[in-house]
Amino acid sequence: MRAVVCQHTELSVQDLPEPTPGPGQVRLEVLRCGVCGSDLHAREGFDAWADMADQVGYDRFGRVAQPVVLGHEFCGRVAEYGPRTKATVPEGTPVVALPMLRNRTPGAIDLTGLSRHAPGAYAEQLLVERSLMLPVPNGLDPEVATLTEPMAVARHAVLRGEVGRRQTAVVVGCGPVGLGVILTLKSRGVRTVVASDPSAGRRALAERCGADVVVDPTTDSPWAAGSDRHLRSIPDTLELAVSSLEKMQRLPVGWWHLWRSADRAGLADPPHPVVFECVGVPGMLQDLMAGAPMFSRIVVVGVCVGEDRITPAMGINKEIDLRFVFGYTPLEFRDTLHALADGDVDPRPLITGTVGLDGVGAAFEALGTDPTHAKVLIDPASAADRLDQPVPSEA
Repeated sequence: MRAVVCQHTELSVQDLPEPTPGPGQVRLEVLRCGVCGSDLHAREGFDAWADMADQVGYDRFGRVAQPVVLGHEFCGRVAEYGPRTKATVPEGTPVVALPMLRNRTPGAIDLTGLSRHAPGAYAEQLLVERSLMLPVPNGLDPEVATLTEPMAVARHAVLRGEVGRRQTAVVVGCGPVGLGVILTLKSRGVRTVVASDPSAGRRALAERCGADVVVDPTTDSPWAAGSDRHLRSIPDTLELAVSSLEKMQRLPVGWWHLWRSADRAGLADPPHPVVFECVGVPGMLQDLMAGAPMFSRIVVVGVCVGEDRITPAMGINKEIDLRFVFGYTPLEFRDTLHALADGDVDPRPLITGTVGLDGVGAAFEALGTDPTHAKVLIDPASAADRLDQPVPSEA
């Protein structure tokens, strides 16, 4: 089969043996695969990621010198079940799957597309675990089904952010991850979503995805576009505490009883935005902690692999709630697929191009230099070798 192999930062189309499914595994014919931002970073940064993974007990992450077939966002057609594997859906059925593969080494579960032990979907075929495979419902287009994985990342981040519909959500960075967060926030009824990005192209994409306000942070503040009820400084916070206590003391009951009741009802917390950091570069987290309103909740979605520095006292003085997120749960993955199939969220504004396997190098170049691109899909059956050359699929 044909596949794109990444090794020593080079991408090359090679002929590889057809994968053979083992017990509990299924071979898929790849219909589409999305190019993820982490794929672009992994191309040159595999070793840094692998060193970090070693520290948390996973020593099978890809290395720059190793041949790795990338691709963890995919939709495929069931082609073959492994031995002693129950056929839960008929062959030919379009499916998606969580990108993990249980290997023959005892206890080894590898990350599909990020390990040489689990080749990904930049290929004509790949292996998945039957237990992690889900049939695509409602005749959902494979292009949309392919976005289940990145949209599940966005869903997990939004759920971790615990955003109320009347709260302001600020999305900093409008690459594919940030755009997915915007789509998810709007699908869940959040009324005010502010999108911040210095690129005019990405701000335009954010508008297409439903952002209510778009801001160029080089000229305007994303915080000014939020609620005027947000507390901007320590004096504002102290004034609110004192004035609230004075008002409650005028009533014929103990102020502490009123405060406890408000606390139980979720009304005692000062209004604050939920901020989604979707950039992942050093310095961004400190900038957000310093600039965001008091009591802001910052959800860190962008992946900064290198070391960074923050001033803890800034977070303490402003009582910043800092949350880090990674991936998604199997339930969130399943629910995302069905949200796409039911039309609850439409990720098609993210798709800005499609290439064949021979065009993966061109796609990487475009995604690294052209901010008007968000999600490029790979169609292994297509002969398109550049993004501006639409060639019909053979299938």
